Amino acid sequence: MERLTKLHPKLIDLSLGRVERLLDRLGNPHQKLPPVIHVAGTNGKGSVLAFLRAFLEAANYRVHVHTSPHLVRFNERIRLAGSLIDEEALGALLAECEAANDGKPITYFEITTVAALLAFARTPADIVLLETGLGGRLDATNVVDDPVLTAITPISLDHQHFLGDTLAEIAGEKAGILKPNVPVICADQEDEARDVIAAKAESLDANLISEGQDWHIQAEPDEFIFETKDGNQKFPRPALAGDHQLNNAAQAIACARHLEDFTVPDNAIRTGLRNVEWPARLQRLRTGPLVEMLPGNWELWLDGGHNKAAAEAIVAEAKASWADAPLYLVFGMLNSKQPGEFLSVLAPSVSEIRTVAIPGEAATLSAVEATGAAKTVGIESSPTNNVEEAVQALVELSPGSARILICGSLYLAGTVLADHA
Repeated sequence: MERLTKLHPKLIDLSLGRVERLLDRLGNPHQKLPPVIHVAGTNGKGSVLAFLRAFLEAANYRVHVHTSPHLVRFNERIRLAGSLIDEEALGALLAECEAANDGKPITYFEITTVAALLAFARTPADIVLLETGLGGRLDATNVVDDPVLTAITPISLDHQHFLGDTLAEIAGEKAGILKPNVPVICADQEDEARDVIAAKAESLDANLISEGQDWHIQAEPDEFIFETKDGNQKFPRPALAGDHQLNNAAQAIACARHLEDFTVPDNAIRTGLRNVEWPARLQRLRTGPLVEMLPGNWELWLDGGHNKAAAEAIVAEAKASWADAPLYLVFGMLNSKQPGEFLSVLAPSVSEIRTVAIPGEAATLSAVEATGAAKTVGIESSPTNNVEEAVQALVELSPGSARILICGSLYLAGTVLADHA
């Protein structure tokens, strides 16, 4: 894997040519896959796929899943018929792709995506859940020409350097996964993004099934109602925290109900909602060294979100469930993101911040830079050397109960899960 990072001078270089060349060398495995659901968007892609996997597996289907990035181990990106790919199989796949590539330029994401597609083609399963990377139109996953369904999760400003400076431009890139005559299940969008997706769907005769038009949700304390023109159905609140997960769950339900050749009964959806797992998305940590540092009436939470929409989801949860105690942050972020935009949303809900650099990441903001961003939006903050020091410093601030949220990056979340959870 270390060698694969050196095959291209850029980490990201959006193109399909290199992927198509390597796939051709390997016998075009992307043309031999089980039925594919292809998902793009800015926020919620992984959560929607986690719900879909939970529903389909509860209905006794064998499910392949490709997601990114991983949190602790690369194996998390490739799930074969219900199980994470094992080390030996992964090593053999990557070596085979490396040999077939023959030293030609290809990005790390591209060659590892090819490895996932090769694994999916060789392992029997009923369906493939395929998540794009940061884009859509030129994303390495967009070599699949005939998915049974596409889905677009909420789109917001992110990765502007690669996708465009406006919501319309970014939506155009994300909508690049739409295919002729293939239904698209679309989450609620800003008008600017919705118009672009609708126009693209119309040009391809792709049936557009949209939140707010074709389905709605109504939240209740212990359940939510999924409303369509065909009737309403009550489901339990999902195991994933946060009201935003109701929307992700509902989009996954809409996907499941529009899979023509698959039967996903409501009981399987209920089971999936209760059992779904998706780490580092408003996840409460209950064990490990960091938790042991806390007084008994404190809580420790972890979230990998890094943009404005993710911050808004955190604030919504804070207002709904966390108003009984101060909220402190341990914050770290990549230098390619917008810390001020993220923290300005959180500022009214946060008492104080301790910042860290993300371990092992050359592209991290320094703790001092992150503290500067926090102070710019009016949050009291100090830099620390690591997460343990940050947690200890926050514990010393309050004699009563409190919550600490570690946030700002999936890469930071991954190091916390690897080292402390």
